Amino acid sequence: MEIVWYGHACFRLRGKEGSVVTDPYDKTIGYHLPRLSANVVTVSHDHPGHSYVRGVRGHPKIIAGPGEYEVKGIFIFGIPAFHDRKQGKQRGRNTVYLFEFEDLTICHLGDLGHVPAQPQVEALSDIDVLLIPVGALHTLNASMAAEVINLLEPRIVVPMHYKTDVVKARLAPLRKFLKEMGLKRVKPRESLKIRKGSLPEETQVVVLEYRQ
Repeated sequence: MEIVWYGHACFRLRGKEGSVVTDPYDKTIGYHLPRLSANVVTVSHDHPGHSYVRGVRGHPKIIAGPGEYEVKGIFIFGIPAFHDRKQGKQRGRNTVYLFEFEDLTICHLGDLGHVPAQPQVEALSDIDVLLIPVGALHTLNASMAAEVINLLEPRIVVPMHYKTDVVKARLAPLRKFLKEMGLKRVKPRESLKIRKGSLPEETQVVVLEYRQ
């Protein structure tokens, strides 16, 4: 499987069965969404920075909420969560997605704004790759993200939704999260290519360059 980051919370997961694009954004975010096509598009919540589904070609299946889905051999589980620490009273709901294909389990937390409760932790077990927001403001901050990682124990962690040179929102920079994880610097990769047998035994942080 190959995982490519297009900035903010937008990724493309591509394997033999097909491809998924998560949380496509419009131009108000500051990033420029390239021409993408996919079999599936997931939306964590209804916001222009996460729900610009018409920006993805290929007549994809649009998934925008909790439930269980299967598209072309890709299994998708939408798990209800919240965009804040007050059960959605401030910013509403958020959907966390689990993707199972290529014998891998990928978790995209969307704009998760709280540390998951125990039932959610149990639903998010055995994660191979965790795509996690770390930029605070409307999502997890660095210390909360580290707590979530300790709870879920993924094999690989890919930070997202943080301040870059183009994003307009006042998000926290990546270095705060890396410091919280005890890391000074991680060399960015153009993409993450993985298979089940190549996963690290201990949790590893992988930083991706955003592709434009």
